[in-house]
Amino acid sequence: MSKRVIDLYTGNGRILGIDPGFARCGYGIVGREQNALVAFDWGCIQTTPKTGGPPERLLTIYDSIENLITVHKPVCLACEKLFFSRNTTTAMQVSEARGVIILAAAKHQLPVFEYTPKQVKLAITGSGMADKKQVQMMIARLFRLSDIPKPDDAADGLALALCHMNWMGTV
Repeated sequence: MSKRVIDLYTGNGRILGIDPGFARCGYGIVGREQNALVAFDWGCIQTTPKTGGPPERLLTIYDSIENLITVHKPVCLACEKLFFSRNTTTAMQVSEARGVIILAAAKHQLPVFEYTPKQVKLAITGSGMADKKQVQMMIARLFRLSDIPKPDDAADGLALALCHMNWMGTV
């Protein structure tokens, strides 16, 4: 069994959480250090029409995810499950972004775990009905951060990674 698989199931490795999006893709890298939860990195990958057309924007997302994987060496990726939207253009763009995110994970042989927004809220706050602000406040509290991570997408990336730790029973 590889070290990555052992780290995955023992909770020793870092987890990359991704809140997928086409214009804004939030990410968070979490793990443990000396038995304490640690948020190693978080932020937002942003693309705009100035970045280029859809192919160039997707390439920006892919390259950014590749870089995060290379730098932080996570043992897995936790991603938000896509739910159907009334705005089909937005839903398609997010689906395409998720595709390149999952492709980057597959290239590095990272297992991908998907969670619904309700599962994330439940794992972080204890209530699947919590609002976004409650989740953000809990993220800041659990990681002992002085402020709520900004932008919101970054806090969502951290929440997804922490949700996976919780579901794996390694929190």
